[in-house]
Amino acid sequence: MEKRSRILVVDDEDRNLRLMEAMLLPLGYQVILAQNGEEAFEKVKETPPDVILLDVMMPKMDGFEVAQRLKSNEETRIIPIVMVTALREVEDRVKALEIGVNDFLSKPVDKIELRATVASQVQIKAYHDHMKNYQAELTSEVARRTEQLRQALDRIEVASRETIHRLSRAAEFKDQDTAAHILRMSRYSEAVSRQMGLGENVTRWIIDAASMHDVGKIGTPDHILLKPGKLDPDEWEIMKEHTLNGGRILEGADMGFVRMAEVIALTHHEKWDGSGYPRGLKGKQIPLVGRITAIADVFDALTSSRPYKAPFSVEKSFAIILDGRGTHFDPDVVDAFFAIKDEILSIKEKYKDKGESPLVKTAEKALD
Repeated sequence: MEKRSRILVVDDEDRNLRLMEAMLLPLGYQVILAQNGEEAFEKVKETPPDVILLDVMMPKMDGFEVAQRLKSNEETRIIPIVMVTALREVEDRVKALEIGVNDFLSKPVDKIELRATVASQVQIKAYHDHMKNYQAELTSEVARRTEQLRQALDRIEVASRETIHRLSRAAEFKDQDTAAHILRMSRYSEAVSRQMGLGENVTRWIIDAASMHDVGKIGTPDHILLKPGKLDPDEWEIMKEHTLNGGRILEGADMGFVRMAEVIALTHHEKWDGSGYPRGLKGKQIPLVGRITAIADVFDALTSSRPYKAPFSVEKSFAIILDGRGTHFDPDVVDAFFAIKDEILSIKEKYKDKGESPLVKTAEKALD
């Protein structure tokens, strides 16, 4: 069943209301009647009409004031208002138009003119309603598509992180380190970054960026990487090249976290006192992400087994880190690291190597 358009007729004289009702009902409209401005506002609030036929000369509140208030309200301003008036002065009509009145009907009202005017204003209201609904639907659709895009980007980010993690493991496996090493040191880096109050992007990106710190080892010969004893000077020079190799592998990227990974790969072996490699950077010449990753990487190396050593105890490892404050490590980074000591230990436990605990305990007993 087709919805009937609603016409609100506002007039202080009952006979005028009944006359308008008698002319509008046969045209198929639903007619609502109001005898003054206040009643008109109540009717509009209860059942918003499609068109308002508004008398001008009414007591207490005339048609101009009623129209002014309706057109000033965001919820009612699109309702077409037709002034029904005996006024003929141009100034009165100009005043009504300035308020926002849509059309006029002169008293006495002609039935044919009434039918044409109301039908025209009903169409205008239907168009406004259509556009309003279309805008609401468009807003809803944009929100839905935006959410779909966000979910798709989340899936891409997860896939990208997994790819990065697995590619990083390619280099780590060659070095006989475990996947857990990547997880631990990247999360140590994240925790220290957060403790130091770095921006959201740095804290979010450093997990993935730090994972690629040793990607350059993929170009280091096995006999050097896996040598159980101390490297000779020539071998050591080749080993140090993994930082430059990593930088070359990662250079020229568009994505921020990959650019950060390039910086980390190049600088995570630099030392605060300038004795590190590959460039011998000193102090704050070393990018902060490199200084953070350095402490994370060293702590995990100290507490993990390597071809050339058993894992050190946590206490001994903490002591070595503290001893390197101001020489190997940035003092501020060391302070931030120890400020979250419990979180560091929690990460170590959460991402421990499978079967690590017995080995660590045995080694710690031997070292103690």
